[in-house]
Amino acid sequence: MPLLSILLLLAVWQAAAMLVGGRLLPGPLPVAESLLREAESGALFHHLGATLLRVLGAFALAMSIGVALGVPMGRSLFVDRLFGPWLVFFLNLPALVVIVLAYVWFGLTEAAAIGAVAVNKIPNTVVLVRAGARAIDEGLIDMAQVYRMSPADRLRHVLLPQLTPTIAAASRSGLALIWKIVLVVELLGRSDGVGFQINLLFQTFDVAGILAYTTAFVAVVQLLEYGVLQPVERRCQRWRRLPADA
Repeated sequence: MPLLSILLLLAVWQAAAMLVGGRLLPGPLPVAESLLREAESGALFHHLGATLLRVLGAFALAMSIGVALGVPMGRSLFVDRLFGPWLVFFLNLPALVVIVLAYVWFGLTEAAAIGAVAVNKIPNTVVLVRAGARAIDEGLIDMAQVYRMSPADRLRHVLLPQLTPTIAAASRSGLALIWKIVLVVELLGRSDGVGFQINLLFQTFDVAGILAYTTAFVAVVQLLEYGVLQPVERRCQRWRRLPADA
């Protein structure tokens, strides 16, 4: 089925290219040729690698901070009321403003770029994790208290297993959002990366090159989705499966 879906997408793409014109919308073949040229020159792997490192750095930072803030906000009414207005503020803060201020305050550095991307993603992660923490089975919490489980065991064996679907959803949406923001960060203030390269290709109206870099990075993200995120999610949710003879 996924192969059929990809073939259908390519067919629609080719039909749209024939309808619009190859200059404005190159078909799959010209894009593939541009992709091969960039790969042979080594530019594709250099820029793709730079962007991927920034995406992974911002993703790890945003998820760790988002989960650390979302759990107490979901479990404590006091903490939620205390930091709720902060959350609303950062949710509505434009990504472009955060990026520009990060570069102004900290310079055109990797730390500023990754930090700006993480700040834009953290509020979304907090919102999802907070909702998941509110939906935790209180009976299991009471059971953990009865058996006098330590805070670390309670977190590992009670809270985190129930938060796995929420964290997985935050990871999936976060990865999609982060790489889009990373491109803006690279366009504004980095000297390499997919965003930087797309900016150069835009100046020469090389639509095939733009689509080639876009396709390459989307393919990498899909590999992360099917090769990392989904297997980890299935492994973490094994406890939810019923016995075969149930």
